[in-house]
Amino acid sequence: MATLLHLDSSAFHEPSVSREVTAIFRKEWEDRHPGGTVIYRDLAKEPLPHLTADGIVSALAPVDSHTPEQAAAAALRSELADELERADAVLIGTPMYNFTIPSTLKAWLDQVIIVGRTAGEGGSVAGKPTTVVAARGGGYGPGTPRESFEFVTTYLEKVLTGMLSLDVDFIIPELTLAKSQPQMAPLIDAAEASRAQAEQDAVQKAKTLAERFAA
Repeated sequence: MATLLHLDSSAFHEPSVSREVTAIFRKEWEDRHPGGTVIYRDLAKEPLPHLTADGIVSALAPVDSHTPEQAAAAALRSELADELERADAVLIGTPMYNFTIPSTLKAWLDQVIIVGRTAGEGGSVAGKPTTVVAARGGGYGPGTPRESFEFVTTYLEKVLTGMLSLDVDFIIPELTLAKSQPQMAPLIDAAEASRAQAEQDAVQKAKTLAERFAA
């Protein structure tokens, strides 16, 4: 049966739009793959260590030359790469924090991008379908005043496709702060429409991928 790698990175559990939309995607996937496997990492609840010099060197130096610290760092990177390689599809939930992704998600990326294994020409995860739910409190789409401040999808598209050669698709619920910020009250209807579209997209994309990997 198919395997889904599901990552959440929002610091909040309730409310969290990115978590709620990834949960909808995952439920649809699991309903269609009741005997399948979901590898789940809550990067906020159990954050990974940042990539260190030991982790970098361990990917370059012969195994028999590793110090104990390098061996431990290499083991973690290998574990994360194994999870990514085992997955038939990947689901990533991320909010926008200060115009970009949470550091917890960046830590996962730095650990899992291993040139010569997962990354680079002939990488082991090339072409793997990846759905990113990128929630944001305001509006950053084309033509908006803050379009140039958007470094979530622009960054993730470059790193996921350029380094890992993943097949990336985005779901973008935006204006998520409309109900909690009085100055955004005129945008509540637009926020609700964006949320509804994101939920619909999550169901449809999960359904399409689940059918693709049907036994």
